[in-house]
Amino acid sequence: MPNNTTNELNEKMLISELKKDSQEALDSIYKMYAKRLYAFCLQYTKSKENAEEIVEDVFVWIWVNRCDIHQEETLRSLLFIRAKHYLINAYRSRINSPVYEDYVNYQDELAADDIQQHLEYEDFVRQLRNALTKLPITQQQVIELSKIQQVSNKEIAIKLSLSEQTVKNQLSLGLKNLRKELNKVPFLFWLLFFVN
Repeated sequence: MPNNTTNELNEKMLISELKKDSQEALDSIYKMYAKRLYAFCLQYTKSKENAEEIVEDVFVWIWVNRCDIHQEETLRSLLFIRAKHYLINAYRSRINSPVYEDYVNYQDELAADDIQQHLEYEDFVRQLRNALTKLPITQQQVIELSKIQQVSNKEIAIKLSLSEQTVKNQLSLGLKNLRKELNKVPFLFWLLFFVN
């Protein structure tokens, strides 16, 4: 127990020093987290080089944004969120599909090789598309444009001749209905896709 308290106090001090432009503090934080971040990234990338690159990107981001960091006790969550963000970007560029982000968000619960993952992803997309067809047409269109094509609410309003508030309402209702539909499929229930 005393060791954990010492580590927490030490990290708190390192964060404070980091915000004051201490390269030594960054190096110490790197030593604390780099191996865990690397292991986390490697399970998705299956590539040592890509995992190393993402870890480097995370710490470059931390350094560049050090003055804007609000965390005071620990950087653990922030570091892993940034790593997840870079992993999603890597997958997106690899297969050119925004929907893959949602798949990555729960992929760590699945233990499979690349071929199985691809097949599961195809099944995921099929079930998502099937659930969408059960919604009213306006909700389908708004969800398709907002969550899959990543069009802004303002652009959707113009495209569908709706007010922005109507777009927001239809998106909220549509996602609620889609949650109910996908609740029948536990595999899809955990989608962060549906968190606004």
